[in-house]
Amino acid sequence: PTATTTYTVTGTDANGCSNTTIATVTVNPLPLITVSPNTSICTGYGTQLTAGGANTYAWTPAASLNPAIGSNVTASPTATTTYTVTGTDANGCSSTAITTVSVNPLPIVTVSPNTSICIGNSTQLTAGGANMYSWNPTASLSPGTGSNVTANPTTTTTYVVTGTDANGCNDTAIATVSVN
Repeated sequence: PTATTTYTVTGTDANGCSNTTIATVTVNPLPLITVSPNTSICTGYGTQLTAGGANTYAWTPAASLNPAIGSNVTASPTATTTYTVTGTDANGCSSTAITTVSVNPLPIVTVSPNTSICIGNSTQLTAGGANMYSWNPTASLSPGTGSNVTANPTTTTTYVVTGTDANGCNDTAIATVSVN
């Protein structure tokens, strides 16, 4: 039945005698499973997924989840993945919900090749492959952020540039300025 229903059954034996009894079938509602909304991550990162509305939870596919059961799991897929969570309530009724974790690639950050300068001189360093750039160390740079910076180190220095793309993903590249 689709709703709780009481059934009456009448049994008659070979002598024509009959009797009745009743049985009630209780229909429990399916649990309303909630799950974290769709989200995006960068390659190599993970995100927390949370389910609610039931007592126990099982997630699929399980390969990129830690753990694959429970209301809170960490998803670390290498490609965009849609997860299904099945929640089961105290009555044994179960229902599902889905969420998708999109995986954005890391930017390919480039930087000027290694170069040499004479002490007291400067050189231009140029980064590419991302939207925003930060440099480290910044002490001998002008400015310390942006795709084009001027390096004026007094000793040989290796600079690390971190590039961040429009998705918030970042990667690094290095350039060494040797001082003669």
